[in-house]
Amino acid sequence: MEVESAKCECCELREDCTRGYILGVKADFGGRWLCGLCSEAVREEGRKRGMEEALEDHMAFCRGWCRSKDPALRVADGMRQMLLRRQRSK
Repeated sequence: MEVESAKCECCELREDCTRGYILGVKADFGGRWLCGLCSEAVREEGRKRGMEEALEDHMAFCRGWCRSKDPALRVADGMRQMLLRRQRSK
């Protein structure tokens, strides 16, 4: 299987994935490729409010905040944010 590098349209993190996986993710998110962390955050919020609204909100969040930091810090902070949201919803 051939592996390609894909860049998340939210946070700009790159992941190496197969073409089939990339196409599957794009199909789930209206033609946009999202990394694993962003796709999970959008899916989680999408269950509550609808996928398109959750995707637009997450992309706006990343445009306004995530792109100004180191990718490793963005991933760590994204995990922290996801855990805080999950804790508040219980």
